[in-house]
Amino acid sequence: MNPKNPFLMAGYHSPDYFCDRERETADLIAAVNNDRNVTLVAPRRMGKSGLVKNVFYHLAQLGEYKCAYVDIFGTQCLADFVKAFAAGVFTSFETSFDKVARAASTFLRGFRPTVTFDAFGAQKYSFDVHPSAAEATLAGVFDYLESLKFRTVVALDEFQQVVEYPEKGTEAMLRSRIQFLTGHQFVFSGSRQRMMSEMFVSAKRPFYHSTQMMHIGPIDRDRYFDFANLHFAHSGMALDRDVFMSVYDRFDGITWYVQAVMNRLFELGAAKPTEDDVNDAVEFLVAGNAYEYEAILRGCSDGAIRLLKAIAREGRVAAITGGDFIARHGLRAASSVAAALKSLGDSDLVYRSEGGYEVYDRLFGIWLSRLP
Repeated sequence: MNPKNPFLMAGYHSPDYFCDRERETADLIAAVNNDRNVTLVAPRRMGKSGLVKNVFYHLAQLGEYKCAYVDIFGTQCLADFVKAFAAGVFTSFETSFDKVARAASTFLRGFRPTVTFDAFGAQKYSFDVHPSAAEATLAGVFDYLESLKFRTVVALDEFQQVVEYPEKGTEAMLRSRIQFLTGHQFVFSGSRQRMMSEMFVSAKRPFYHSTQMMHIGPIDRDRYFDFANLHFAHSGMALDRDVFMSVYDRFDGITWYVQAVMNRLFELGAAKPTEDDVNDAVEFLVAGNAYEYEAILRGCSDGAIRLLKAIAREGRVAAITGGDFIARHGLRAASSVAAALKSLGDSDLVYRSEGGYEVYDRLFGIWLSRLP
């Protein structure tokens, strides 16, 4: 069933609803076909997950691979990782709950998954892993992978999360098992560039030079306009090039924001959307997140809030501890700004781009810039 709105905000449907990334898709497929693991790095909301799922779609057409996508963003320890990893692997490579249970009981020493149903009636599998059994369970999952008679690709999204686990040997443990797998490729994707680079480029780390590094940026603006214009035209609407480019430039081509505005414009159904329609769409998106943004501020110190507002008002700040910036916004001493910046960076509220420091969530930045 095709989506009603072609500008998808989540998930993946097919190449018809996926814009460009042809070179990146080809590069990832080539890596898989030549037994190379890949580290994929890009800021959040740039489209890493969509790219991985597009690659999975094309690999499925080849009929040689089975693929598993595992998001570990919310994991806090090794046991959490093993739960997510086991569920992703077993449910992607087995075709029924009985087969999942049989495979789990064989390789996880009597351990059995449970099945529940979500609000839509779809089955959900869960693996309850006790922390004391995490290492043994992880070993069982790798034993299962080694037993498979077909090729697989496993994507571990937001892989930098493993650095935060209290179990400091997690990287070495994973590397020691992955390096000996044959016919099973891994895609390690992450949004925190510094952490991902340290994990895979530093000679002191277990994954040093063990993968092909890939970085993705914004989709080409002309290709993106052609994609958007085609979908508007299919529904009897016209998309003005300048209007699209104003959206692209406002959000620096970051995929999720462009998709969000296009999704809203398509929903509004104007025969030819205008700049006023774009502004209304952005206002709609900002307003829809206002409660969440208020909750974020309640968890920040006064100094962090002042710094957030200052960054949002400027959009991008190169010399964030410089006297001019501090004086312009009535901030405290450079040391206080540095402390607040570390807190905001640790919380993923602010990140450092090539041009300077920015508020990570662009809509949050718009909302912040309007506060007194």
